[in-house]
Amino acid sequence: MRIDKFLSNMGIASRTESSKAARQGGILVNGVAVKGADVHIDPDKDEVIFCGRKIEYRKYTYILMNKPDGVVSATEDGKDKTVIDLLPEELQKLNLFPCGRLDKHTLGLVMLTDNGDLAHRLLSPKHHVKKKYFFESKFPLTDEEIKYLEAGATLEDGYITKPAEIELCADKKSGYITLVEGKYHQIKRMLESVNNKITYLERVTFGPLVLDESLARGEWRFLTKNEIEQLETYK
Repeated sequence: MRIDKFLSNMGIASRTESSKAARQGGILVNGVAVKGADVHIDPDKDEVIFCGRKIEYRKYTYILMNKPDGVVSATEDGKDKTVIDLLPEELQKLNLFPCGRLDKHTLGLVMLTDNGDLAHRLLSPKHHVKKKYFFESKFPLTDEEIKYLEAGATLEDGYITKPAEIELCADKKSGYITLVEGKYHQIKRMLESVNNKITYLERVTFGPLVLDESLARGEWRFLTKNEIEQLETYK
C-alpha cells in the first residue's frame, strides 16, 4: 500500500498533505525518512511515523460514542448536527457511519464504524442483537401493562413487536427495557399503546457493548481490542 493511501485511510492526512510532509522529511518508515509519498509499505509490518506521531494501522475503525440530545444518528443532515460532526476533522474524513440509529432526542450508546459487513450482520433482524435502554415514563406502569409490553405490543399501525424484557424501578415510572429489534420510535410507540408517554430514553447497551460512563455527552473513544473481538464473535 502506498504511504499516501495509508495515511488517507487512517484519516491522518490527505494525499497532498502526505506528499508535502514527505518532501519535508516528515514521514519515517522504520526509522528512515522517505522522499516521496508514493513509496509502498506493508501496513501490518512497517512502522510509520508522520510528523513525529506513530500511526497505528487499523483495517477498520470502531468508535463508541455517548450521543447527546438533539444530535442526529446519520452521516450528514441538512438541518441538524450529526454524530459524525462530533468527531475530530481527521476522523470525519473516513467513511464512518452509525451502526443503527438513535432517535434525535434519545441519548446514549452509538457505535460508529466503516466495517459494512459487520454492521450489516449486527443490524440484520435474524440475528436479534439485544439493545438495552433506560427509560422514564409519564405515568407508572402496571403489572398488566408490563406483561403486555413484554409479550409483544400492538403498535398503531398494527405491527406486533417481538417479546421484550422490562426491569421496572420502584417508582414504576422508570426502568430498563431490552429489545431485539429497532422499529421507528419503537419504545415511544410501545408506551403509547398503553396510553403512556416516554419522557427520557437512553441506550446503555448494544450487543456486547456497554455505555462507557466515563464519557460525557458528545464524547467518544475507540473500541478496545477486547470489545472488537466480542463484536466480531457476537451471536
